[in-house]
Amino acid sequence: MVPSRRQVAGRSPLVNQQRQITSFFGKSASSSSSPTPSLSNKKTPKSNPNPNPNSPSPSPSPPKSNSTNPRSNPPTLTPPSPGPATPSPVQSKFKKPILVIGQTPEITYGEEVVGKRVRVYWPIDKKWYDGSVVLYDKSEGKHVVEYDDGEEEGLDLVKEKIEWLVGVKSGVMFKRLRRGGSGFRRVVTDDDDDDDVEMSNVEEEKGDKSDGDDEDWGKDVEKEVCESEDDDDDEEEMVEEKDEGNRVLKTECRKRKSNEVVKSGSEKKSKTGKETILKGFKASVVEPVKKIEEADRVVKGLDDNILDGDALARFGARDSEKFRFLAVDRRDAKRRRPTDENYDPRTLYLPPDFVKRLTGGQRQWWEFKSKHMDKVVFFKMGKFYELFEMDAHVGAKELDLQYMKGEQPHCGFPEKNFSVNIEKLVQKGYRVLVVEQTETPDQLEQRRKEKGSKDKVVKREVCAVVTRGTLVDGEMLLTNPDASYLLALTEGESLTDQKAEHNFGVCLVDVATKKIILGQFKDDLDCSALSCLLSEIRPVEIIKPANMLSSVTERTLVRQTRNPLVNNLVPVSEFWDAEKTIHEVGIFYKRISCQPSAACSDEGKILGDGSLNNESGSSFLPKMLSELATGDKNGGLALSALGGAIYYLKQAFLDESLLRFAKFESLPNCDFSNVTENKHMVLDAAALENLEIFENSRNGGSSGTLYAQLNQCVTASGKRLLKTWLARPLYNPELIKERQDAVAILRGENLPYSLEFRKALSRLPDMERLIARIFSSIEASGRNGAKVVLYEDVAKKQLQEFISTLRGCETMAEACSSLRVILKHDESRRLLHLLTPGQILPNISSSIKYFKDAFDWVDAHNSGRVVPREGADGEYDLTCETVQKLESSLTKHLKEQRKLLGDASINYVTVGKDEYLLEVPESLSGSVPQDYELCSSKKGVFRYWTPTIKKLLKELSQAKSEKESALKSISQRLIGRFCEHQENWRQLVSATAELDVLISLAFASDSYDGVRCRPVILGSTSDDVSHLSATGLGHPVLRGDSLGRGSFVPNNVKIGGANQASFILLTGPNMGGKSTLLRQVCLAVILAQIGADVPAETFELSPVDRIFVRMGAKDHIMAGQSTFLTELSETAVMLSSATRKSLVVLDELGRGTATSDGQAIAESVLEHFIGKVQCRGLFSTHYHRLSMDYQTNPKVSLCHMACQVGEGISGVEEVTFLYRLTPGACPKSYGVNVARLAGLPDYVLQRAVIKSQDFELLYGKNHKQDDHKLAALIKQIISSVSSDSDYATSKNSLSDLHSMANTILQLTN
Repeated sequence: MVPSRRQVAGRSPLVNQQRQITSFFGKSASSSSSPTPSLSNKKTPKSNPNPNPNSPSPSPSPPKSNSTNPRSNPPTLTPPSPGPATPSPVQSKFKKPILVIGQTPEITYGEEVVGKRVRVYWPIDKKWYDGSVVLYDKSEGKHVVEYDDGEEEGLDLVKEKIEWLVGVKSGVMFKRLRRGGSGFRRVVTDDDDDDDVEMSNVEEEKGDKSDGDDEDWGKDVEKEVCESEDDDDDEEEMVEEKDEGNRVLKTECRKRKSNEVVKSGSEKKSKTGKETILKGFKASVVEPVKKIEEADRVVKGLDDNILDGDALARFGARDSEKFRFLAVDRRDAKRRRPTDENYDPRTLYLPPDFVKRLTGGQRQWWEFKSKHMDKVVFFKMGKFYELFEMDAHVGAKELDLQYMKGEQPHCGFPEKNFSVNIEKLVQKGYRVLVVEQTETPDQLEQRRKEKGSKDKVVKREVCAVVTRGTLVDGEMLLTNPDASYLLALTEGESLTDQKAEHNFGVCLVDVATKKIILGQFKDDLDCSALSCLLSEIRPVEIIKPANMLSSVTERTLVRQTRNPLVNNLVPVSEFWDAEKTIHEVGIFYKRISCQPSAACSDEGKILGDGSLNNESGSSFLPKMLSELATGDKNGGLALSALGGAIYYLKQAFLDESLLRFAKFESLPNCDFSNVTENKHMVLDAAALENLEIFENSRNGGSSGTLYAQLNQCVTASGKRLLKTWLARPLYNPELIKERQDAVAILRGENLPYSLEFRKALSRLPDMERLIARIFSSIEASGRNGAKVVLYEDVAKKQLQEFISTLRGCETMAEACSSLRVILKHDESRRLLHLLTPGQILPNISSSIKYFKDAFDWVDAHNSGRVVPREGADGEYDLTCETVQKLESSLTKHLKEQRKLLGDASINYVTVGKDEYLLEVPESLSGSVPQDYELCSSKKGVFRYWTPTIKKLLKELSQAKSEKESALKSISQRLIGRFCEHQENWRQLVSATAELDVLISLAFASDSYDGVRCRPVILGSTSDDVSHLSATGLGHPVLRGDSLGRGSFVPNNVKIGGANQASFILLTGPNMGGKSTLLRQVCLAVILAQIGADVPAETFELSPVDRIFVRMGAKDHIMAGQSTFLTELSETAVMLSSATRKSLVVLDELGRGTATSDGQAIAESVLEHFIGKVQCRGLFSTHYHRLSMDYQTNPKVSLCHMACQVGEGISGVEEVTFLYRLTPGACPKSYGVNVARLAGLPDYVLQRAVIKSQDFELLYGKNHKQDDHKLAALIKQIISSVSSDSDYATSKNSLSDLHSMANTILQLTN
């Protein structure tokens, strides 16, 4: 070889590290190194089977490699050779040879070969690579060959092993034919083991050999494949053939329709121990018809992975007829077309002729994929997860994986990257189907021998279905504190309340923490309660019975969620009713109560197991489920929702671990018709959105929200708890005061202790999720199943997580213990409960001590192996005791032999694997008993085994084996011991999270702009007049430095109380700060009722049971609601639900319609709240007539946002905003000033000023003072007309004047 050839680690740089795996889906049509080339460019007559007899002789066979092949039956690499030894099977209609071998030592090559196609053999790779001769360098006598992947190389063609390619063009198809006539030269060698190629070389390239190699690699379905039950051993040969349309072979096989395929420029053949040509399945690039796009919404995300760039050039021209059943001929598994109303886009019908052409490996993949077309399939092959066809495009696009070489879309990643990659896909909204190997090649071979099976691929099973709602593993999951709720929702008819339009049952599942929240509630016509729930939790996945929810409910789900995954289950059979749910769940709890160790066994699925009797097992249900099933609560809908969730999670192999360690909770505030009985304030969807509690209005993020302002938590569970507190502030005054006391104690002189507590907790992972993950690890299901073949050291990783959990629990317990010192100086009933062991804080010191004494945590974490200390595990101690006894017996036997032979130098030695050899000096050989067995000797000594030693060694070997077995299972037993105290660990996390949130509230007040105070919470009874009073009230989120205009202006606000107005009617200029004032009042109330300080000098509050907020202009086009209709719908909820304890905030109600209609609606709504509801509220408006109407009403306080008005250019007023809440009404809104600030042209502004003045004269009130004299004059005229009869001649005209004057008086008064 010439020096210019690069050699990298014994491999060509042209060979991809993973490319052999593609042979699973693309098998060589021949085992030859290449088809036979021809040097001649002339066409060969049909009648001549051996054209051009003067052509050079064939090139010799490639030299055999000295390296050993790991396969037991390595396929031989046989080059093509002419002669009678290889009779041709090709039919007589063959027109020309494919290749002519062209290399003899005597031939020299010059410029005449420039431009010709050539195939070069690389000995290192044992492969042929195609290219073109592009240049001839006369000075060096070398030709420059450009390979198909773009690489160039200088070669001396005389010294190289080459084959000239004649007529081979990109896109020419090869077809494999059966053994036929003998009139033509054979192109390939016989390959009886074509279907038994294994994957050893793949793993050799990837690192080390894998046990997951498949023996059946699949055939190239781009070529004509002929299969039948009896032709497994038929020879397959490749013949070049022009595309002649629908030409039919005279064989039993069908010819696949194919068009010309453009090969990728970087394509090369992969090595699988012999020459193969990689051609496989590819996703159809034919654009599906519109009907399919409309019907197949479930798989739209996978089908719409549009190829571009290199991928388009490589895969874009694949034959459109290849996967016709994926496009225009698409059907579901039951052969229904997309136009059928029952069409199921999640499944795919595979035509029999297509399936017939598949090998075992291909068929296995398609069987999984055709049942899960809505999912990305992670297909386990050895130590790698592979993605094929349409899934490969997803992997390349979303995971930045590289396509393997070959025409088939294919990419993959190693097992160690599983968690990272699956989490990336899931977070982007994909569903992932994990297919694991459940059999090794050795087990496959054994099965074939024992059972006579003809399977040629290892068994694989679905072991997980991972979505955003079922994700339990992943590093990002432990760092992202946001809960990922899965919501199961069902709807029934109203049972008791005829006014209720909806009756819902919900089940919320947080799989990562094993929390299940159940609720059932009645709702109004607009689904207000459901909207509130959805706005709070933002579920990532929804489960619902297909076609069972009302249209209003469906629209609510769309409007109040953020693109969750939606799963429609078949009612009753999949989305269980209450009766079936109780039956199935009861069976599970009955089993685990009777078989506590069932979780660690591999006895199959628990739910629906027919081995149990038909008893419901309801007596074994958790308390909450039992109450819903048998109590007066009538929780049928809630139980049905639970059934839907359990069925869905069963498909993801998460049902058993979830139910075993489930933490059941009831949904708070689930029935809005009984607000006074609740312990929490209600914040509905409109309030959460308009007040920007969790999401801002700019981009939906948390920046600038109240949650972001208060979130100083250092633990993930604390962050989640803070969200819960904000969504449901307290309503009971005593509970609010308890929390205030705790917040006050945690700062000031106790600040150092709080800081130390936070420092300790800041190093912890998400303990709530980590503990739940440890609970799941004892369940032998899914990827934890005993049969799953994993190469990563899963046991070590699991042990390290367990040790991290123990350390985290110890840290939390120590942190709580160190914080307990603050109770010596101050008293807080809540902190006393949180920090006293045995109350809210569990006493876990004994459990922690047990695990610390059981084994060395550091050594176990580093080694991945638990070596228990004495007394930690009875089973292991027993095996150790047995080993020690046997070793003592051997020691005793040695002393007896020394005494018997009379030599104290006799000792035990170990030689190789032989232990306890009795080494006796040669001088004593005559004294050795005859029953001693001589094992070995060396100069001067003989080594024996006595019968006793042999017996003890056998027993010792058995005892050590039992000891090792006990050692392997010790970690599982320790985890089982940990899970026995699950409630204690959860209480520890809960107590720590609450302390974290309390400290966060204490610290967050330091970031307020200005002063802060502890709110005074007034007692609340039905007879009390609700009260809200604030002095110097600031904004908890807005700060002066962020506003860029100096300090935020605080205001004094007083609403309600004895002899005080309960409503503020707020006017003022546009941009004067009205909306900001409304928000800051609401946010201050929320802060006060979660127990936090308020940014004010003083703040007094009677607890608010619900905050209603109507502000901003928005529509719900998808729900068919205009801006004005949306505004009035929210107002309608206020009118029907507000109580005396509520706080109502209305911002510019009525602006979405004509002035007269809007003003009329606004006044009517305000009158209702003031006269009938008698609640507290703020009402901002630009309808100045309202100020006139209520200026004498004692229940309404007229206020405005102050400003200064100056004379501007061309009569346009310039307004300076003072942002100060001032008594009295504002005379104008100064909208033209805002137009000036917006940059409208001067001539437009000037014209607007004139028009504004005209409107004010006609409709406004501002002309009243200027026209007092005119009004007085008219009064005199009216008086004179009525008293002076001498003016009778002018009576008609004066009567007209009288009528006009009355009209003017009505307008001016």
